[in-house]
Amino acid sequence: MTENSKKSTLTLSDLYDETIVYNSRPSYVSNPWLKPEEHQSNFLTGREMIISNKMPMIVHEASITDRLQQLFEIVGKSIPSHIYKFHDRETYEEAFNQIVNKEKKKIYFQYIHSEDIITDDCYAVDKEVFVALNNKARIPEWTNHKYLPEREIVSINDFKARVKDWSFPFVIKPGDDLPTAGGYGVMICYNEEDLENATQRIFEASDATDNLIIEQKIEAVKNFCVQYAYSEEIGIKYLGTAHQITDEYGFYAGNENVHDVPQHVIDAGREIMENGVKLGFFGVAGFDLLLDEHGEVFAIDLNFRQNGSTSMLLLQDELNPNYQKFYSYFSKGDNEKFFNTILKYVKQGVLYPLSYYDGDWYGKNEVNSRFGCIWHANSKEEVEQLEKAFISEFKNN
Repeated sequence: MTENSKKSTLTLSDLYDETIVYNSRPSYVSNPWLKPEEHQSNFLTGREMIISNKMPMIVHEASITDRLQQLFEIVGKSIPSHIYKFHDRETYEEAFNQIVNKEKKKIYFQYIHSEDIITDDCYAVDKEVFVALNNKARIPEWTNHKYLPEREIVSINDFKARVKDWSFPFVIKPGDDLPTAGGYGVMICYNEEDLENATQRIFEASDATDNLIIEQKIEAVKNFCVQYAYSEEIGIKYLGTAHQITDEYGFYAGNENVHDVPQHVIDAGREIMENGVKLGFFGVAGFDLLLDEHGEVFAIDLNFRQNGSTSMLLLQDELNPNYQKFYSYFSKGDNEKFFNTILKYVKQGVLYPLSYYDGDWYGKNEVNSRFGCIWHANSKEEVEQLEKAFISEFKNN
């Protein structure tokens, strides 16, 4: 049995003790490279509930309504009891006060928050370590200067002059400590128009960003997210690998399962994880590793935090092993129709629910509902047919 074929039965409470609370929401204070819409940020808070087990979490109230409970019951799950609820910025930040000052616990953040919101000593993983490991400019340190595309780090003031030496296509990324997600901070340039648009975004971020990365665009045949977990009790554990679905400009559009991952890709990820652990990291991490036509591995992003597809990897024993796809969907205005369509496919046993952000919590059809899930069936073609029918059912009036 290869490492790739081993299944994981971990939950989050196997990795973190009872003094740590999980928080996956970005701060209400956005930055130029991460501008999530408020409801999307609230939706993110429910994504890991089904794998949390006993781990306490901070979750928006619209993500834990009766509609989610209905979906969970079909797959034999229930909403965890260890939940800190919030409904707006004030109650979100009040939860921090309750957790840190009254209960003397620490918070495991997916995204850093400014020190005027929560002090650095309240992070479960040392904040400086967390920031350093997720800084794209410092990737060479964590890869032992291997697996790297050609790249150059430039000051934002020198960018226009330096980028003239690069031939299309290339990639531009922020090179500072500010968090990014879902490809939002990645600018792939195929031509002068793309570069012009990227330059405008860079100009808008100039007050918050000092450095940029210009990087060779790898012509990848595979785009893997290779994931690991670490705690003192279990050591480093390979969780599995998902294939990332992105468009030509790098925007994230979900993940699908992979049956055969080259061992040297898994080994490269483990080497990176070992470096993070040496620095003091613990928990789940996923690394975006590209494989080119020659079989060479390139590390383009290191996410020392949980990834969208983490739940898919941890739920393997409950899913059809042949084909799985993690994705999220938004209602098109009729939330009840959206929910009833979801219900139909969950009952069919082809759609596994992870999270449901109930827009009707705000009032009937006031906000579009959102749904995070895993499709699982006998083949990719079957899922594509199911997904097409599903989308057409809730979109059409």
